[in-house]
Amino acid sequence: MFTPSPGAKIFVHTEVTDMRKGFTGLSGIVREAFKADPTDGSLFIFINRRRDRMKMLQFSEGGFWLYYRLLEAGTFETLQAVDGNMKRQIDATELSMLLAGVSLAKANKRRKRYSA
Repeated sequence: MFTPSPGAKIFVHTEVTDMRKGFTGLSGIVREAFKADPTDGSLFIFINRRRDRMKMLQFSEGGFWLYYRLLEAGTFETLQAVDGNMKRQIDATELSMLLAGVSLAKANKRRKRYSA
């Protein structure tokens, strides 16, 4: 099971992504669509049109990691952009739910917790 780096920001590209893209192509999307630096340690998530494939790009310790997930059955949830952006920030719990197939829209109500 994939676990993101502690404290890493997690962003989902809400537009359809061509899964033929590798490190350079996905880094270009991060720079152009997200207006962000792909080497800042954040985790960037991309999903294809059929929603059965996901790529996650992260820079760590002097190099890029590219994680690729192919579902044998089912699809990943379509996440909607907020404020017209092509990106949406999620947390590690939402990422775990997305990978497990839990609907974020239906399970989005959270109980109050202390945060420092």
